[in-house]
Amino acid sequence: MRFMKLYMLSLLMLCGMALQAQGTSQMVFPQAEWSKAGAILMHTPGPELFNGVIHPSAGLFENYFDVDKAAGEHEGYIGMLRKNGIRVHTVTEILNEVDIERLRQLVSNVLVYDISSIGDEDADATEQYRQETISKMSRNDLIRCLLLQPTVKLFRTSRNTGYEAQYIQNPLMNLYFTRDQSITTPRGHIICNMNSSQRAPETNIIELCYEHLGLKPFLRITGEGRLEGGDYIPAGNISLIGCGMRTNDEGIRQLLDADAFGHDTVVVVRDHKWWQMQMHLDTYFNIIDHDLCTLVSSRLHAKPGAPEHITCDIWARKPGTSQYKLWKQDLSFVEYIRGRGFSIIPIDPADELHYANNFLTIAPRHIMAVGGQSAELQQRFREAGVTVEWIPLESLICGYGAAHCMTQVLQRDKAY
Repeated sequence: MRFMKLYMLSLLMLCGMALQAQGTSQMVFPQAEWSKAGAILMHTPGPELFNGVIHPSAGLFENYFDVDKAAGEHEGYIGMLRKNGIRVHTVTEILNEVDIERLRQLVSNVLVYDISSIGDEDADATEQYRQETISKMSRNDLIRCLLLQPTVKLFRTSRNTGYEAQYIQNPLMNLYFTRDQSITTPRGHIICNMNSSQRAPETNIIELCYEHLGLKPFLRITGEGRLEGGDYIPAGNISLIGCGMRTNDEGIRQLLDADAFGHDTVVVVRDHKWWQMQMHLDTYFNIIDHDLCTLVSSRLHAKPGAPEHITCDIWARKPGTSQYKLWKQDLSFVEYIRGRGFSIIPIDPADELHYANNFLTIAPRHIMAVGGQSAELQQRFREAGVTVEWIPLESLICGYGAAHCMTQVLQRDKAY
């Protein structure tokens, strides 16, 4: 009997590999947020973070926080993940490994010499000077350019070299939220289209990281479509995708049209409140195991018609095709997930504001969560048989995100 089970498992795996090789959307094994994590992409923030904290609101942050303490917390989080046997790839490590000419190509699209104050007659000479400068840059300075996104605004002067300049930076201060620039479905990796223009350049860096790891994305959301990774949660044989502040219907349409989810059922979870503290699906809902999830209490107990009330639309793939059809609409999300067999652990307001819901599940009933939560919530986790590793992230959570937002899980065990 055991031999037969192993034989059938091997046969299914071979079928899955064959289907992938043929480029079909039909995957043998689904993905799930609760499956054991094997590899994660992260970015420890550096000097690019400083501009964000000196005006937190404009930087899409909640409050000021210490940049150096934040980096230390992030490194500690990576260490905890690695102790659990998870491979953590960092953006900086990858940028230090990629072909340097590839970096120069990216920097050529990033480093700007603004000649609007000195006239177009200098355009050719200025561009040649810019390219010469890029060709001489060290790898570290190329990486700095990518992270700081500098603009040099030039002025003529009769003094010294004949030029003066203003130096402007548009740094990628939110890059450490590596959940957002991409999603990983059973079909593969998809590059998002960010809701905020200041975050748009992050996707090019993340795409480069994927390519270097041999995980070339197969789709990129474009045009008016908006998609951010915090709105996507794979759940066994279904995909959950949030539609609200950061992800819109057009972005979801592009995913459906491309059959990008790799699941027969797609659940569009509609947020009607649009509150920055709950900007993504993973800020108010999360999954711990195949039968256990969390939901912030304001959403859990919301009445129909209230802004906090969550609805969902169910899209089903037509049998034998890659086309999806709207099957049901405006369902209660709470009733839907309960109907799928999930028990719900409520996250009360004080814990929610301390980012208790934004945890990372690294294995069934094993999560990494922000430390400092209430005794009541800790007891709820214990009663549900959940192993929690509490992470000190007091600085980093001031950026409007926590343990889940800071990780892009590249690979998990298959869900059965």
